Amino acid sequence: MGLLELLGLKPKVNFKEIYDNGAIIIDVRTQGEYKQGNYKGSQNIPLDQISKKINEIKSKNKVVFAVCKSGMRSGQATSILKQNGIEAHNAGPWTSLNSKLK
Repeated sequence: MGLLELLGLKPKVNFKEIYDNGAIIIDVRTQGEYKQGNYKGSQNIPLDQISKKINEIKSKNKVVFAVCKSGMRSGQATSILKQNGIEAHNAGPWTSLNSKLK
């Protein structure tokens, strides 16, 4: 739980419920990083390609969970997606996604 959630300033995201309802996972790390390990079923769209892929992502008509190595790039990707009308959530490091989906 993050500081903002503890202070009651940010609603807690129920990742499991959203995922169970069809959310997709976009890993915004580089191709090289992605090939070294990734969350099963995720799609790799590096952060520097997100803006170019907006229409493709929108066409899926799904909620997006953005992941990366630490949560920084996925936070940036989440902002870009939201600015373009896509419901998106920063799911942080891909390695911790399993615990959020339980």
